[in-house]
Amino acid sequence: MSVEKSRPIRIAILFSGRGSNMQTLANHIAQPEVNAEFTVAITNRPQAGGIDICKQLGVACHIIDHETFDARAAFDAALDDILRAAKVDLICCAGFMRLLTADFVNGWPDRLLNIHPSLLPKYKGLHTHKRALEAGDKEHGCTVHYMRPEMDDGPIIVQKKVPVRDDDTPDSLTQRVIEQEHIAYAEALDVVLKKMADT
Repeated sequence: MSVEKSRPIRIAILFSGRGSNMQTLANHIAQPEVNAEFTVAITNRPQAGGIDICKQLGVACHIIDHETFDARAAFDAALDDILRAAKVDLICCAGFMRLLTADFVNGWPDRLLNIHPSLLPKYKGLHTHKRALEAGDKEHGCTVHYMRPEMDDGPIIVQKKVPVRDDDTPDSLTQRVIEQEHIAYAEALDVVLKKMADT
């Protein structure tokens, strides 16, 4: 999928919750030196808090309730239709709590980014902060990576680390990792945009 050099990279953001990473990405994309535009947002949850962020930003937000689909592939097809209609170049999953099918992921080669709250390949899946504490890890963090069909897999773009404190709880560790997520995703986006511009 080639991108015209003269126009900004069209970005879609997929989210399922309150949209804090989406807000941070939107703020970054809005900077004049970033050759990108936040074109469309999609959520799978009709009550997601991030919908209000989209309204404030004036960005089109599509709600595709996954519970109304009998099969994962049907949900992914609806998602794909919206993305292609919006002529999206790059997709950023920002707290998007859906496993995407291999067909979908393979249809967007190196155009699909994800952020995960662990230092991959450690702790794929859920409850990463609790698992890091239970394992007695001395450091934890987050990873932005290119998506592959396997869950939380793919080439790493940026990682950020935080020390694990003796008095940490899953909640306190979550808060410090989220701060780093916001830094990591913007950095990773810059890396990817430069790579896209150079190809």
